[in-house]
Amino acid sequence: MENNFNDIPLLNDAARKQFSIQVNGYTAYVEYEVMGDQIALVHTEADAALKGTGAAGALIEKVLQYIRQNHQTVAPYCPFAFAYIKKHPEWKSLVDASFPGINQL
Repeated sequence: MENNFNDIPLLNDAARKQFSIQVNGYTAYVEYEVMGDQIALVHTEADAALKGTGAAGALIEKVLQYIRQNHQTVAPYCPFAFAYIKKHPEWKSLVDASFPGINQL
C-alpha cells in the first residue's frame, strides 16, 4: 500500500454494505455482502479524480486487513478485488475455499 494512504481510515457503512476511504474529499468504495464468516466483495469504484493514484488498491488492502483481523474469509467476486489478490498472493489464504475462482488465483 502506498505510504500516503496509511493514515486514511477504512470506513464501514454496514447499512449500505460498503467499505470506503476518503482521499482529499473523494471516495473509493467497495460494496459487499456478508454470508456468515465470509465477506463477498461485489463491486469496487473510485471517483474519477482518484484514477491512477492507487486509492482503489489501498482500499482493497485495508478491507483485506479488516477481514483478516476479524477472522473472516473473502469471496472476491469483484474483478478488481480478484485481480488485486491475484497480484498479491499473500492474501490468497483469506479466500474462502468455496469461492468458484479460487483455482485461478
